[in-house]
Amino acid sequence: MIIRDNEILSEENTSSFSSSSSEEDASLNSSEEAPCGGDLLVVQRLLTNQPNEQDQSQRKNLFHSRSKIFHPNPATLNSRKYTNKISLFLFVLHLFLAVALVCFLVFKGVQGLIQESESNKRKEKNVLKYFLPQVEAASFMSIILAFIWQGAIRKWPTFMLHFTLWFTFVMSLAAGVLLICFQKPATDGVGVCFIAFAIGNGLYACWVSHRIKFCCKVLSLALQPVSKFPDLNKPTYHVLGVGFLWISLWILAVIGALNFYFPPLIIIALVLSLAWTTEVMRNVVNITVSRVVALYYIRGMQSSTQFCFLRALTRNLGSACLGSLFVPTIEALRIVARGLNLLEGEDEFMFCCAHCCLRVMESIFRNGNGWAYVQIAAYGRGFVEASQVTWALFEKEDMVSIVDADITSSICFLTGVCSGSICVIVVAAWTHKVHQSFTATLSLLTFFIGYLLTRIAMAVPHACVSCYYVCYAEDPDNRLFDRTIKDRQALLKTGRDVVPTPRGIRRYTRT
Repeated sequence: MIIRDNEILSEENTSSFSSSSSEEDASLNSSEEAPCGGDLLVVQRLLTNQPNEQDQSQRKNLFHSRSKIFHPNPATLNSRKYTNKISLFLFVLHLFLAVALVCFLVFKGVQGLIQESESNKRKEKNVLKYFLPQVEAASFMSIILAFIWQGAIRKWPTFMLHFTLWFTFVMSLAAGVLLICFQKPATDGVGVCFIAFAIGNGLYACWVSHRIKFCCKVLSLALQPVSKFPDLNKPTYHVLGVGFLWISLWILAVIGALNFYFPPLIIIALVLSLAWTTEVMRNVVNITVSRVVALYYIRGMQSSTQFCFLRALTRNLGSACLGSLFVPTIEALRIVARGLNLLEGEDEFMFCCAHCCLRVMESIFRNGNGWAYVQIAAYGRGFVEASQVTWALFEKEDMVSIVDADITSSICFLTGVCSGSICVIVVAAWTHKVHQSFTATLSLLTFFIGYLLTRIAMAVPHACVSCYYVCYAEDPDNRLFDRTIKDRQALLKTGRDVVPTPRGIRRYTRT
C-alpha cells in the first residue's frame, strides 16, 4: 500500500492514482500556458522571438544524456500488456499437445492391461507394481525436502550456505557409491556420473570459499522483507500441488509409452516437456515473489501476493516461458565458455576459440539472463528488454563483477541436486530389493523429479536476492539498503578482495 496525503492506497488502485496524477499534471500545464493580454503579450512575443542557441544546445545535451541512462517511469509499474506473446502461444500449444499425448498414452496403458496377451499384461502389471509407487513416493518426498530446504535457508542463511555446499557433495557421492555397489552395468554408469559430479562439487566448494562470507550477508539482508509478507509462500504451495498432480499423470504416460511405437523417442519428448513445464512453474513463483519484494523496495508498497501471482500467470507468463526455454541453456554455455577461458597452454588457436566463445556468450547473456525477472515482474517488460535494461544498470553502477560472483543460483541448484540424490538413495535401495532391472531407470527418473520440485520451492530465496541486487542498481541511495554493496565495491577497487571469475578476454602472449 502507499500512504499519500493521509490516504492509504493499495496496488489495485495505483492505476487510478497514476491516471489522476497525469490529469493533475495536464491541468497544471494548461494553467501555466494561459494566454496573456496587453503589454504582457507584447513582451512575451518579443522574448519568444529572441534566438537562444545556448538554450537549444542545453536541451539537446540534456536529451542525449537522459537517453543514455535508463530511469524507470513509476507509471509503468501498472503495465497491463502481455509480454512475449509468441512464446506464450508456443507454450500453450505445447501444453495442449502434451496433455493430449499424456491422455492418449494413459489410455494405451489401460488398454494394454485389458486387451493384450497374458505376457504383456504381466509386463504391464509389473511396471505398475514396481515403477509407479517409487515415483509417487519420490515426488512426495521431494516436496517435503523442498520446503525443508527453503525453511532452513530462510531461518539460518549463513549456516545453510556452508551446509548445502558440502552436504550435496556427501549425498551425491553416497548415491554414486550405492549404485556402483549393485554391480550392474546400468547402475555402474549412473553411479560413475554421480561420483564425477561429487568431485566437481567438492572442487567448486573449495573454489568459492572466499565468496561465501559476502554472499551470506547479502542473502541474510535479502530475506528480511519476507517476514513482512506472511502469505508469500502460498503460490509455491499451489504450484507444487499442480506439479505433483501433473507428474502423477506424466508417469502413467511414460508407462503407456512402453505399449506404443518408438518408446525411447516418446519418453525423451515427455521428459523435455516436463522440464520446460516445471521450469515455467518455477519462474512463475520467481516473478510473483520478485514483484512483491521489488515493489516493497521501489515504492514501499505492501503488495497483494495473490494479485501478483495472478499477474504472473497472465500478463508475465510469456516472459516466463521464453526465459525458461533459454536461460538455463545460456547460463550453462556461459559456464563452459568461462571454463575454456581458464585453460592455460601454448596452442594459440585454442585460445582464440575459447576467447571467441566467451565473447559470444557474454554478448548473448546481456540479451537474456536470469536477473531479468525482476524487471519483468516490476515493470512488465519483455524478457529481452528486461535483460538489456538490467545488465545496463549493473554496468552503470559497476556491479557486474559482484553479481557475477554471487553464488545464490548455484546454491539453489545444489539443493535440487541434493534432494534428487536423497531420492536416488531411497528409491534405488527399495527397487533393488523388489525388482532389480528397474534400478537404474528409476534412479535417473527420481533424481530428475526431486531436482525439479526442489527448484520450484527454492525460487523464493533466489528471487529475493535478485531483487536486492537489481533494485539496488536502480536506486543505490534507497534507505532500505545499507553499505554492504558499496563496501564490497570499495574492496574490489582497492584490490584487497579479488573476484576470480574470468570476465574479460585475456591477451595471448607467447614467450
